[in-house]
Amino acid sequence: MTGSTAASFTADDYRARMERAARTAADAGLAGLLVAPGPDLVWLTGYTPPAVTERLTLLVLAAGQDPVLVVPALEAPDAHRAAGAAALTLRDWTDGKDPYAATAALLDASGRFGISDNAWALHLLALQQAVPGSSYASLTEALPMLRAVKDAAELDLMAAAGAAADATFEEIRNVPFAGRPESEVAADLDRLLRRHGHEQVDFTIVASGPNGANPHHEAGERVIARDDMVVLDFGGLRDGYGSDTSRTVHVGEPTDEERRVHDIVREAQEAGFRAVRPGAACQDVDRAAREVVAAAGYGEYFIHRTGHGIGVTTHEPPYMIEGEERPLVPGMCFSVEPGIYLPGRFGVRIEDIVTVTEDGGRRLNTTTRELVIVE
Repeated sequence: MTGSTAASFTADDYRARMERAARTAADAGLAGLLVAPGPDLVWLTGYTPPAVTERLTLLVLAAGQDPVLVVPALEAPDAHRAAGAAALTLRDWTDGKDPYAATAALLDASGRFGISDNAWALHLLALQQAVPGSSYASLTEALPMLRAVKDAAELDLMAAAGAAADATFEEIRNVPFAGRPESEVAADLDRLLRRHGHEQVDFTIVASGPNGANPHHEAGERVIARDDMVVLDFGGLRDGYGSDTSRTVHVGEPTDEERRVHDIVREAQEAGFRAVRPGAACQDVDRAAREVVAAAGYGEYFIHRTGHGIGVTTHEPPYMIEGEERPLVPGMCFSVEPGIYLPGRFGVRIEDIVTVTEDGGRRLNTTTRELVIVE
């Protein structure tokens, strides 16, 4: 996380997040939460360890108890400087001591705890040995909506990240495409995202011609040709919050079929967006978009979920997919990104990040969803 992001939130903000997380854990029947280095720790405390090593760093949260961050002594000075440090107790340990015994003293000996998905097996197994009566559930399984609802300050950062991605698209549509390898255009996307404030670029998909039929194509050395359809999907973190947008462009004039497929995806994306409202189920967004594609005869070529949550990571719960009945809540942010993928020929995807409002939804990406012609 950059310094500008940490400065955006106060110790009181982090205190409120940790208190809410502990209460939510208790409501879910958990004795507490164990948070390892990663996006959850950054969101809860503002702290990113200088390096992720085999040394144990772990935030312990439980309702009615002060938050405690167990941290290696050699990293304690960095932890003390974190924006949320004033809202928690730091307990450091030195090499040669047993950090698991120190952590065990903070835990309910027979409790069930939510633990970060990215916690090392090394640490989890050692905790189980130190507290043999304890049990654990992944944080995503136990509290999937922990970070899903954004407050006003977070929404401002999400909107700024979306605007930066939009500015990137407005510039990339004017660069040469024909005669250049996909990797060069991907490098342009990376450079432009960083120019517009991204400290981290997570993906720059440039999928031309038949490569566009692979939704997660890695930009390669295929030379983009005139008459290619090109799927662009790019994003990352700006001030610690995510962007992710997709637009499909065409090199030169498209065929009638290419225009028709693009129009179907655009209509599906609009239908998915219009399904966003408080109380609707996540699957309703997927159903609305999928219905348009299926009605046009391309249902078998829409091969992924309609959307995913986004926040301090670019992919997180909730997911817009059949079977997800979780209701939408104001402040949730997620993608709406239907696509059609015709093997061996071309693909089309259109994606906006959308946030749920009190009476519907608001797009955080506003560039044209019409088919853009590039050279």
